[in-house]
Amino acid sequence: MSKSGIKDVAERAGVAVGTVSRVLNGHPSVTAEVRARVTAVIQELGYRPDPFARSMRSKISRLIGIVIPDLTNPFFAELVQYAERAATDHGHNVIFMTSFDDAAKEADRLAQLAGRKVDGIIIVPSNGPHPIKAPTGLPLVTVDRLLPDHPGVAADHRGGARLAVDYLASLGHRRIACIAGPSGSRPAEDRLQGYLDVMKTLRDHSGAAVEPRFVNAAFDFESGRIAGTHLLAGPRDERPTALFASSDQQAIGCLRAARDLGIAIPAELSIVGFDGIPLSNLIAPRLTTIVQPMRQIADAAISSLLGRRAMPPVGTPDLFACELAVRESSAAPSSEASVVNTVR
Repeated sequence: MSKSGIKDVAERAGVAVGTVSRVLNGHPSVTAEVRARVTAVIQELGYRPDPFARSMRSKISRLIGIVIPDLTNPFFAELVQYAERAATDHGHNVIFMTSFDDAAKEADRLAQLAGRKVDGIIIVPSNGPHPIKAPTGLPLVTVDRLLPDHPGVAADHRGGARLAVDYLASLGHRRIACIAGPSGSRPAEDRLQGYLDVMKTLRDHSGAAVEPRFVNAAFDFESGRIAGTHLLAGPRDERPTALFASSDQQAIGCLRAARDLGIAIPAELSIVGFDGIPLSNLIAPRLTTIVQPMRQIADAAISSLLGRRAMPPVGTPDLFACELAVRESSAAPSSEASVVNTVR
């Protein structure tokens, strides 16, 4: 059976080739009756447009490139999923690549995507100070890890961390430790600063000694376990009664550390994570966490690339508020800890 072409569709539907093209491109000038007739013929003949030929004619590839540091990180995997949904809603497909958190590989991925004639690029930059050169003529939006020289979209990391630590303080906790993210990561630095903001406020308004205590760690499970083991070592009357982890993966690793040390959650230690990955709601105890608005972030990035919303100004990124999801890993400190934590 020979492959049907656009001329076959036009002849069978009794319309011009240009009309079929307008139907395929969603042009508003086509009436509902004609659109339905052409669509029915397309389905009947099994016609599939050649995307390469269409892009050559229109100079639009209907492809969006996405570069992320690490596909094994559930946060980045979720970002790609939402970005693909948003792109599909706008009639585009995505090509995603991994930089392995390496600046040289990142530059190579950008060049590859430019060679594929994508219409724009979303990138979560690799960690560390380094310039990113957008391919000539291609719009580029940074997500999550923001850079001063490029438009960006992200959660309000600092505000989200404040929300987490404020919540722990409202429960009565004062010995609140923090597993910060890796040095050189903009989200990690912002989340640590949010933690320090609240600890300073507690210290300024409290008669009791309130001292911040934190360690830097990668955002993964094992790093969270190691950091948690370090922070939770020592006598019960000296160790933290609450802990804010800068990622859900760290928080889950810390839950493992607490279990290994025989520390009950949340009776002896409350833990709050950050990100809101699906796994956080499946573990036991279910993790209290700060949920990033992933769908909004992805929609904003895609819409900005395609000109459906104003591109975020360089140096003034779009920041989206996070939400606190209270679950089973947090509670008021025990009576024994409360005596130590009393604000006089």
